[in-house]
Amino acid sequence: MNDTLTLDPPVAKARAARIAIPEAIIEVISDSGEGAQRCGQSLGAIAARMGNGIWTTEIIPAEIQPPARSVAGASGIRIRIGSERVTNGGDQTELVVAFNEQVLIGRVSAGELKPGATILLESMWASHRDPAVVASYVETVAALRRDGFDVHEVPLEERCKELVADPRKGKNMFVLGILCHLYGLDPTLAREQIARIFGKKDAKVIASNVALYDAGAAWGAAHLDFSYRIPAQRSSQAQIVVNGNIAIALGVIASGMDICAMYPITPATSVSHYLSEVFEKVGGMVHQAEDEIAACAFAVGASYAGKCAVTVTSGPGYSLKQEVIGLAVMAEIPLVVVNVQRGGPSTGQPTKVEQGDALAAIFGSHGDAPKVVMAPCSIEDCFYSVITARKIAETFGMVVVVLSDTSLSTAQQPFPRPSFNAEWLAPPVDQTPVPPGAKPYDWDPVTGLSRRFQPGRPGGMHTLTGLAHDRASKVAYDPAINEEGLRARSLKLAALQKTLKAPPVFGEEGGEGGDMLLIGWGSTMGAIEEAVTRLRGEGLRVASMHLRFLQPMPSGIREILARFKHAMTIEGNWSDKLEDELIDEDNRRYSALAMMLRSRFLVDIDCWSEARGQPIKPSDICRVVRAALQRKGTAS
Repeated sequence: MNDTLTLDPPVAKARAARIAIPEAIIEVISDSGEGAQRCGQSLGAIAARMGNGIWTTEIIPAEIQPPARSVAGASGIRIRIGSERVTNGGDQTELVVAFNEQVLIGRVSAGELKPGATILLESMWASHRDPAVVASYVETVAALRRDGFDVHEVPLEERCKELVADPRKGKNMFVLGILCHLYGLDPTLAREQIARIFGKKDAKVIASNVALYDAGAAWGAAHLDFSYRIPAQRSSQAQIVVNGNIAIALGVIASGMDICAMYPITPATSVSHYLSEVFEKVGGMVHQAEDEIAACAFAVGASYAGKCAVTVTSGPGYSLKQEVIGLAVMAEIPLVVVNVQRGGPSTGQPTKVEQGDALAAIFGSHGDAPKVVMAPCSIEDCFYSVITARKIAETFGMVVVVLSDTSLSTAQQPFPRPSFNAEWLAPPVDQTPVPPGAKPYDWDPVTGLSRRFQPGRPGGMHTLTGLAHDRASKVAYDPAINEEGLRARSLKLAALQKTLKAPPVFGEEGGEGGDMLLIGWGSTMGAIEEAVTRLRGEGLRVASMHLRFLQPMPSGIREILARFKHAMTIEGNWSDKLEDELIDEDNRRYSALAMMLRSRFLVDIDCWSEARGQPIKPSDICRVVRAALQRKGTAS
């Protein structure tokens, strides 16, 4: 097929009239299996290659295969494209492509569309053989137009039938063509992207999808009287565009860990899918265990053998791993646990985002089981957090929990291509003879650290036990010996804490302090910082601080809090609302980070949280902060 783009007069006319905009928020939604997510991911990748900032957010139904044309069954993706770096999914959608009116109703009802948003809607339902379907479609289109939406009916099925036998497998590339035309994205890059995603297919498949793309671009040029241009500037650095789960998998490889043991669970499974494709090429192995408990036990055993292993899971799986994690804590075996959080409790909302596992990660064990808990805050941070987690785990002989979440796991964002650093890797397994008289738990009185005895070291034979033990690893029945072990394991956290720097304060100028400090962790950072930028633009003295370490917390937080009149955490977990009739200051349950900060620093820290299964929006944070400042009498 000829890859040269021929510009007919309608295309040239549309391009001449392009409106420059700083950003766009777009959604592509369909029934499951119609390729909406692939369309949006491709759109984001093309924009990123042009130099735009992007952030994608997958829209995943709660059921694996919901009924077709169901309001709750919307499957798709949101793509935010900006002229500068983009750190979150933004506010309401400005343009949506819907493959049927039912999935569209779900998004409208959820308030996800901006008033007056542009809607490109598949028109095939207007002539469906079922009169009820036709009536639903006609009524929905009329209602949307009455509500002020700009609805354009698009003959996706009809046009795709001209090119492929099964339009269901071609609409997504046709829509990609429409969207690339509307936002002025490079058609050459688009064709390269299509060749990349269908690279394992034969040339005919690639050619047919390019033809669908070209047809979509031509239809958009001929039938849509609007188009946009989002300025872009290509980075001088090589960039990669991946989602958070692939970034975690790449971090596992880069860290030098050799073993990943896991049991499939949404939304963490794609970490193992990616590793299964590439890990063996660099000497690693993915072990799929029979259940979550076995996966954790396998990882602990592999770590005991000499290096450090990782096990990847989500909330329900993390709950099952608790007993084996306790064994790793007691035996002081390094272990990295990645928990890609989702809605809970129990099975909860498997495909929806929530930050509900912080307290479980920190305190979820019988007895005192100190663990390091980290929370990556961006796609790039997912990569580097795993490398840091491995180093901490091996240096301190501890369990390190990395708390990602559904929002990070499926979101895509470009970041500078990492340059390999040999310091990321674990040192070779130490097989030198153990010095005479050395003990397997010869705890340092200041740091609690002890020399690690890898199996096979001459003179290092000892019995490993999950029971309370003394320095020689003998079962401890003496109260003082038991307390000595508890003290040593706790001191490790203090030793690590002394190495951590105070988190930077975003939006504060010269240590000036202000009226409100917003505090977050994990995937909320982009939305919080965008909200701070907007609020400061309104003249409000607001700043933010984001924690990457939840346990231990770094020094300097107390001093930062003292510079602000008020502080409020922003989190994606539950907290009671004071407007509820039964809730008051005596019985209110605070969100996780607010609870920890209040108890540690004895400061009156407020909280606002959402557990709706959706990423928190910058506009919602702005609204909440304005109201809080008004209540406290500190708004300008």
